[in-house]
Amino acid sequence: MTVKGKDKYDRLYVALLTPYKDESYDIDEKQLRNLLRVFLQPRYIEAGMGIIINPEAGEIFYLTREEKRRNVEIAVEEVKGKVPLFAGAIDVTTAGTVQVALDAKKAGVDGIFVIPPIGAGDVTTTWDPAKYPEVMVDLAKEIVKAVGEMPMIVHPTGTHSIQYGQGLPVETVLKMCNEVKNIIGWKMTYNYTGYRIVSRALRKLGRRVGIFAASSIYFHENLASGQFDGTVTGSFNYGIDGMMDHIQAWRRKDIDEARRLWNGGQAELHEYVYSEFSRLHIRYKVGAWLRGFISNPWMRPPMPKPRKEEIRKLYELLSNAGMRVIDRAEADKVANSLQL
Repeated sequence: MTVKGKDKYDRLYVALLTPYKDESYDIDEKQLRNLLRVFLQPRYIEAGMGIIINPEAGEIFYLTREEKRRNVEIAVEEVKGKVPLFAGAIDVTTAGTVQVALDAKKAGVDGIFVIPPIGAGDVTTTWDPAKYPEVMVDLAKEIVKAVGEMPMIVHPTGTHSIQYGQGLPVETVLKMCNEVKNIIGWKMTYNYTGYRIVSRALRKLGRRVGIFAASSIYFHENLASGQFDGTVTGSFNYGIDGMMDHIQAWRRKDIDEARRLWNGGQAELHEYVYSEFSRLHIRYKVGAWLRGFISNPWMRPPMPKPRKEEIRKLYELLSNAGMRVIDRAEADKVANSLQL
């Protein structure tokens, strides 16, 4: 169900991790099914859950087309229409990205999660999206030509800036939303200042585009300001229960309870996870492993392994936030096996 007055796609989407079989880095289909089931518990469905398979947090950049397609097939089989299911679409070429989107459509997803191009610095680290918005706009339009009227959520990471943090500037946001009518949600990857600028601009559009909070460190403020139509966040992989309680407290307008939860360990936990963006997805996976949701914290190289202090710090913070974690001896065994 959705919250009264909200669009049917205004959901609390988890950007789902991809579990591997130890250090073979082969995708573990059984674990993937089990992880999906964590988020398909009735209490989360009732709260307005949504799932994004093959997001950036799911290491989509390092998956083959066949692996991406199989992940989607598994997700469709497990979700069975219980919640909206979107699938990430990316490849090193636009044509390849379109094929990934088509694979997802044929498998039966509800929508496409549009990710910025990968490859040369021309369209990644040195790209000026305000001056050359066609890089992203043209990519989205090619996907639309292939998938038709399927809804899209945009993952707008871009060149880092002081004003926006890790997100596309408002000029590009508006151009995309005005020219690509499939867009129904915008993932808010921004710093706090950028979040305010972009959310206000989205509210002034002539149509609805959901404001989907991403960085969990800002959820308390985003919920307080009302600029929160839903989420697309990898933080659910390690903190779904506590985060959902916090969101529900705000929805009930129980501000005292929301503050208690936020100041009772959640704020410190999320602040640590987001304190280094180059370690963000590593810490998502460590957190999910420490919660017992997956069997190991490994990511596919060239993504590095976690460091000892990350495992120990996350164990402490998760425990302090009142979340169930694996046995301490098991966590220490893995931490002590690491060189750094």
